Amino acid sequence: MWLASIITLVLSTGLGVRSHAIANTKNVTYNNPIIPGFFPDPSCMFVPVLNNTFTCASSSFLAFPGIPLHASKDLIHWKLVSHVFNRREQYPSFGNISNNQFGVYAPTIRFHENMFYVSVTMFGSSKYPYLENLVFNASDPFDDHSWGIPISTQGQAYDTSLFWEDDGTIYDQGAAGLGIVQWKVDLQSGNITDQQYIWNGTGGVAPEGPHVYKKDGYYYLIIAEGGSGDAEGTAATKHHESIARSRNVIGPYESNPANPILSNVNTTQYFTGTGHVDLFKDARGNWWGVALATRGGPKSAAYPMGRETVLFPVSWEAGEWPVFDQVRGIMSGPLPPTDLDINAHGRFIGGPDVVDFSPGSDIPIHFTYWRFPISGAYTVSPVKHPHTLRLVPSELNLTGSPNHALSDGQTFISRRQTDTLFTYSVDINFLAAAESEEVGVSVFLTQDQHLDLGLTKLSNGTYLRFRGRSSKEIPPAEILHRVDSTWLSEKVRFQIDAFNATHYRFLAGKVEEDVDRVPLRVIAVAPASLVSGGYTGTLVGVYATTNGGNGSTPAYVSRWRYRPRGQAVDCDTWVYADEHC
Repeated sequence: MWLASIITLVLSTGLGVRSHAIANTKNVTYNNPIIPGFFPDPSCMFVPVLNNTFTCASSSFLAFPGIPLHASKDLIHWKLVSHVFNRREQYPSFGNISNNQFGVYAPTIRFHENMFYVSVTMFGSSKYPYLENLVFNASDPFDDHSWGIPISTQGQAYDTSLFWEDDGTIYDQGAAGLGIVQWKVDLQSGNITDQQYIWNGTGGVAPEGPHVYKKDGYYYLIIAEGGSGDAEGTAATKHHESIARSRNVIGPYESNPANPILSNVNTTQYFTGTGHVDLFKDARGNWWGVALATRGGPKSAAYPMGRETVLFPVSWEAGEWPVFDQVRGIMSGPLPPTDLDINAHGRFIGGPDVVDFSPGSDIPIHFTYWRFPISGAYTVSPVKHPHTLRLVPSELNLTGSPNHALSDGQTFISRRQTDTLFTYSVDINFLAAAESEEVGVSVFLTQDQHLDLGLTKLSNGTYLRFRGRSSKEIPPAEILHRVDSTWLSEKVRFQIDAFNATHYRFLAGKVEEDVDRVPLRVIAVAPASLVSGGYTGTLVGVYATTNGGNGSTPAYVSRWRYRPRGQAVDCDTWVYADEHC
């Protein structure tokens, strides 16, 4: 009943959003974000030889596997088909990166001569200036193993983006200090030449995310400005997109008098911080743009899913500057026809998540770790425990205590929060043998910001313990709820409810005969602002830890369930999740 009281099902296609007409094509209404949840810094393209498929890559920071790749035929239904960074050998030192805002930054995906390329910056590298630019390539982007060991290039900038000139010369653009730099790069050796600044933007802070396109004899350079981090405790509201052009790829570049061409700055729009744009054409010749954006409005402190992927139509007449439709939650454009025929292993974004860890099955492709997973810590349907996922506890808890030896890893397996309202639950069988052993569920942004409900054995008994950690505001006081010792010998259901746009509810109950009717007790309610901010978005999942103790008791997870309940697309405007995906 609570759901019905807060959700308004959208039946109208209006809401004052500009309808952008393109000749001979009927506009269709759609909702943003097209890829909800922690998928920032999108880079997308249309590849006709890939069965007329769109592909999008996004940043992953310290989440692993990294650089998720989504595919779509219709720009609305997106399937997670692979991860570009999917095994330790591709970049072994990734596990040693300590800063929670570092890791994999801003990939750009491009296609050239039957090969797919993803250029990306690894922040936190041991190499001065503590970043390293990498280029991955693959002949089959849907196959994890086709993505090989990346090439390291020498450019000392970030947010790199490759561009092939007509004569085959490869240019790379990146952000460096107060402007955009460009260099020629050899993708065999990684060597660079002719590095130079080509545009400093329009004066906004942090010019970054550059991409170059050639059209009608002009080279167009688009960049983000204004910064993409937090601003005064709320989302980055100054982030916007600007564009310049030149008759020569190396410049000089002339700024568009209409800049910024994409911006929700100084508005009350629900989507804020729109920027980091990439442009592409569809099969009909229509231009589109993707960008990152944050939901919640300019004054909201609660935006746990962080920066998400949004879509907008683009009008680009011959010889003219492109014109962008501004990002809204409900938009219209000349979408391709609905088509879910993506010939690849993977999972569509949206819909319920039902995982029973059947014997012989693999860990689902959308499950996520923080840094590299610990070898042997996760086993599907082990002997005598079918239909479970066995977790071997780590010494480190989710904060990284007691010793912050991050390369040792943390036992934590999760999925992205992809809905404003959702219910997530798991059943856990756990018989603690040593003091301080703990297993439970978490809403996790980074090691510095997470909310946890766990079952733990302390010196004076067995407790449900809720703890929050936040670098942004004072977390709620620790809650200890003593339970009968039978809670350590029976399955316990843990549940997290995002019951409105600003708060989570944490519940637990002992599983008895009727698994569909478990009496759950509310242990804590916590604000989503505690897990908002920075560059990442929330994960929900299960952890197991000894909290630095001597224990080694495994936990057995079963009946993994994530159910979408509602998606906010504007202030007080909600839509239901697309259940068929």
